Amino acid sequence: MQAVVKTCGKQYHVSEGDVFAVSRLEGNVGDMVDLNEVLVLTGSDDNVVVGSPYVEGAKVSVEILEQYKAKKITVFKSKRRKKYKRKQGHRQHMTRLRVASIQQ
Repeated sequence: MQAVVKTCGKQYHVSEGDVFAVSRLEGNVGDMVDLNEVLVLTGSDDNVVVGSPYVEGAKVSVEILEQYKAKKITVFKSKRRKKYKRKQGHRQHMTRLRVASIQQ
């Protein structure tokens, strides 16, 4: 079974057992979290359920594997002819998830 799930403002195509990373979700390592915003659900016999906007009663249970910071990116700002330059780094807080089950 596969699903398209919306969380943290983005959509992810997942199936059972998949491991994926999202922006920071509240919770501790080992906690189970239910994602209720399921947009599309596909069964094993190729029937597709499309929500409007969400599939009613469907949820994806995920387990939090890790809370971490992503790789550092550099933000550089400058204004021409004004001697204005700013260099700044940013590390996004991320959460790694494993899909435990998809329920309809």
